[in-house]
Amino acid sequence: MKTLLSSLCALLLAPIALFAGEFPDISHDELKKAIAEKKVALIDVNGSLSFQTGHIPGAIDFASTKAELAGKLPSDKNALIVAYCGNERCSAYAAGAKAAQALGYTNVKHYAKGIQGWKASGENTEK
Repeated sequence: MKTLLSSLCALLLAPIALFAGEFPDISHDELKKAIAEKKVALIDVNGSLSFQTGHIPGAIDFASTKAELAGKLPSDKNALIVAYCGNERCSAYAAGAKAAQALGYTNVKHYAKGIQGWKASGENTEK
């Protein structure tokens, strides 16, 4: 019985583990540096209302640009693309990251702190 329960738990948690590691995280400092050097395209997956109230400077609103995403991202498929959502518990970022990946981008990362972590670090937002 104990083995069956362990196996069941492993099966249920496996998709979560796979999902969590699908896109590597970028640290706050690495993201700030990439923004300063203008070497990143940011995808905000928090929805248009949240985007309008404040987003990481330079980010694009995924909710309003899904159809034109290819035109909003750099032509270089090796360019750094970073998707983010609300906070470390939010997994909505994956929709933007997967959309970029489906367009052929190979350097797609996740800013796990999200907009809440960005603001909590004292960073400015753009409206």
